[in-house]
Amino acid sequence: MQIYHRRANAISRVSIYGFVFLVAALLWACLEWQRSPYVTYAHIARPQPVPFSHQHHVAGLGIDCRYCHTSVETSSFAGIPPTATCMNCHRQIWTGAPMLEPVRESYSTGKSLVWNRVNDLPDFVYFNHSIHINKGVGCNTCHGPVDRMPLMYNYASLQMEWCLDCHRAPEKYLRPRDQVFNMRYEQPSGFKPVTFDGKEYTAQLALGKDLVQKYKLRTVTDITSCSTCHR
Repeated sequence: MQIYHRRANAISRVSIYGFVFLVAALLWACLEWQRSPYVTYAHIARPQPVPFSHQHHVAGLGIDCRYCHTSVETSSFAGIPPTATCMNCHRQIWTGAPMLEPVRESYSTGKSLVWNRVNDLPDFVYFNHSIHINKGVGCNTCHGPVDRMPLMYNYASLQMEWCLDCHRAPEKYLRPRDQVFNMRYEQPSGFKPVTFDGKEYTAQLALGKDLVQKYKLRTVTDITSCSTCHR
């Protein structure tokens, strides 16, 4: 006597496979959600007390990154400029602009403006700007085309997989130190070679490998060790 219908075996197999695919789909959806701008805020401009335009100040006026971010070469923190730095110029120009009223008030009262951090790493991650700058990592390698941003936004996900992509193969990204703050720097190619230490390079990997040696980067094993960033 047959208790179950002859299609029961087929239905059970389909149910098992369907459950496996459902779990896989949910896992994939969770991973994609974690990488999405909803979580990482990548390419999303955050509100600020003053709509500061890097595009205007960097590309338009040619102000060097270090004029405002004074500690970027010597400290783990790039530094946020005090209001006095803004007023070096704005005592002379745009003195009555309504959008700059918070800047003038901050300067007159001595109360600092509260800026919203754009590139904000978790507390369990240690990051040192000076190390990266002095090893030949360009500003726009991590921060993107800042000189084209009317409002500052997070260029990359800042997730561990993104950091490890560079740490595992730094030769793909390094540049000469004198080009670190050049926002329009282009990696060497046959059409536009780069000269370093008197040698002309037409390929990034060749230049990068020499920079790894020149700047005495630690081994890939060292710079991908958990304790390098998680202390």
